[in-house]
Amino acid sequence: MVYYVWLVVNSLLLISSLLVIWVSHPYDSATVLAGKWFAQLAILLFFINVNMYFIFLVIRKSKARHVKVTLSKRARSMMKAHIPFALVGTSMILFHGAIMAWKVGATIGFIHPKMVTGYGSVGLLTITLLAGFLRHRKASGFRRKFHLIAAMLFACLFLIHLFWPI
Repeated sequence: MVYYVWLVVNSLLLISSLLVIWVSHPYDSATVLAGKWFAQLAILLFFINVNMYFIFLVIRKSKARHVKVTLSKRARSMMKAHIPFALVGTSMILFHGAIMAWKVGATIGFIHPKMVTGYGSVGLLTITLLAGFLRHRKASGFRRKFHLIAAMLFACLFLIHLFWPI
């Protein structure tokens, strides 16, 4: 039952991000359209990476052996893509941020809450990447928790940024 809730929440987040980006926020140029594409692809990659935590949580908490085995096999293959997804997603976010600061920031103002939450999200993403780099170099319980907390804080601020109206 919990797995279905997890799938429904993820599906709703992806669908609502599509609706927010493409329906509620108008665009006036091809450059802004490119920035929206970068954002949408980065959202997809970051959702995959954030869901790694929930996959490992289900593996730890599940009592059904077949669920643990199936998810462990998938998690093993997904972990190989975790770092490349993070790096590609980060580069897309940086392109998105530069485009939107250039085009939209000049229109709505650089201190608009949408822009400020974007700046904060990039800052938390930087902390998350540094924590992940340190964890990759030498794994420890503190570094794992720090990377996890930074990633979840980034995800929360990012969702605020995503759903904040212009």
